[in-house]
Amino acid sequence: MENQSVVTTFIMVGLSSDTQLQVLLFVLFLSIYIIALLGNLLIMAAVLSSSKLQRPMYFFLFHLAVVDIICTSTIIPQMLGNLVVVRKSISYPGCMAQLYFFTWCLGVEMVLFTVMAYDRYVAVCHPLRYSIMMNKTTCMGLSALVMVIAVVNALVHTGLVLQLTFCGPNIINHFFCEIPSLLVLSCTSVRINEVMFFTADIFLAMGDFLLTSVSYCFIVRAILRIKTTEGRRKAFSTCSSHLIVVSLYYSAVIYTYIRPASSYSFNKDKIIATLYSLVTPTVNPIVYTLRNKDVKMAIKKMLPHLGK
Repeated sequence: MENQSVVTTFIMVGLSSDTQLQVLLFVLFLSIYIIALLGNLLIMAAVLSSSKLQRPMYFFLFHLAVVDIICTSTIIPQMLGNLVVVRKSISYPGCMAQLYFFTWCLGVEMVLFTVMAYDRYVAVCHPLRYSIMMNKTTCMGLSALVMVIAVVNALVHTGLVLQLTFCGPNIINHFFCEIPSLLVLSCTSVRINEVMFFTADIFLAMGDFLLTSVSYCFIVRAILRIKTTEGRRKAFSTCSSHLIVVSLYYSAVIYTYIRPASSYSFNKDKIIATLYSLVTPTVNPIVYTLRNKDVKMAIKKMLPHLGK
């Protein structure tokens, strides 16, 4: 290491080195970014403008929209820039900043999915006590808890990566700076890093997924008690769409972070990473509003031409 210089710039491999494919990828990810940005901004505007949406469910949905915008904005602009230049690089400080904000978004989203599932559980299984159990103090407390967990998680992992030495090679086989892709480049031991993100994966990803699944089990049991077939069909349709998105998100995160860095196959893992870093933030606005009459009505009031 004495004869090697410390890395100050990383080279991003991205999803493909094929020039023609990069053009298609640029169009694809620019479209994804626009959809994610507009969809989540619409949700935020609808929640802020409509008195009917001043309820806990939409309070957390607003938070999810903010996080999804931050997540896609952390990754896609840099990604798009690298698709149109020959030297696909990112500075060391820029890489660490991207790592921190993405890890923060990951933590917020995982815990927030659990909180939103709990909110739906209370609304479906305890409708008469909903206003008491999910009062303003409770919502603010849950929101603060989500942020504290995410900030601590992001600080710990980013701090541990900052302690590593990168002395070459400096080629990141990924389309953004993520913990696994950086650990394989370290000249120093990454054992503590692997133990910490394995622990976080167990408690955050698997723990939150378990709690979310339990909430939905109670919700499904309550849905089965609905007398009308149409009522059960609509409830199952909404519930299943939420659960599919959440399951894809958690399973992709767990798969990525449960393994040691030496076992990663980045050509395959980059595709999986798009599920929780790009696809989920884009489809969340569609999944959580497609069958929600209150949100659709609020959006139509803001944009009258949508109702014509």
